[in-house]
Amino acid sequence: MKQVMVTVTLSLLLGNAASASECVVLLHGLARTSMSLSKMQDALEEDGYRTANIDYPSREHEIAELASIAVEEGLTNCRADEDVEKIHFVTHSLGGILVRQYLSTQSIDELGRVVMLGPPNQGSDAVDDLDGMPGFDWLNGPAGHQLGKGEASVPLALGPVDFELGVIAGNRTIDPITSAVLENPDDGRVSLEDTKVEGMDDFVVVEHSHAFMMRMRRPIELTKTFLRTGSFEQ
Repeated sequence: MKQVMVTVTLSLLLGNAASASECVVLLHGLARTSMSLSKMQDALEEDGYRTANIDYPSREHEIAELASIAVEEGLTNCRADEDVEKIHFVTHSLGGILVRQYLSTQSIDELGRVVMLGPPNQGSDAVDDLDGMPGFDWLNGPAGHQLGKGEASVPLALGPVDFELGVIAGNRTIDPITSAVLENPDDGRVSLEDTKVEGMDDFVVVEHSHAFMMRMRRPIELTKTFLRTGSFEQ
């Protein structure tokens, strides 16, 4: 029994030591802040990861500029520690599109795995249907107009991914108005099908809404599993 206990303890210690050389950049969604990913950040740090939870002005610029601002700040923060050898990304909604946008023009030598929660990887019908409504510009800014399925769609222009990616999609909604224009099932902002992208390595559905999935226990556990193994399977 003592031998088993020692083995388990050493295993846990070695696991934490390995992830201590890994940093996770967290990127929030449109009109949110880094606080929306605070629970995710805490959970990752408890597992031994270093983290860079980035606040960026999501409603002030178009996607290309936001990608440069947010991703580069995350990389700078992670690279400030010379021990970091691998940099992962965990994103919510727009944050995932920023990573795709950045990697479409630049490479990251230390790139590890990426987990996207509720990403509009194929754009969102909600943007096309609600774009002209009063208050849309104020709520969503320039980037919001680029998340639809029309000619201005950035997600549809980016093509397949060529990095390790796991996508977590929600199938619950707390917004019946937006959901009315989305293909079911949806999370209140993006249809389940529109979160998918060619080249992703794994995909999982959780019973949560777009607004809160990144704060829920199961998505957090699934995120940690994918970062560790490259799969959502426990």
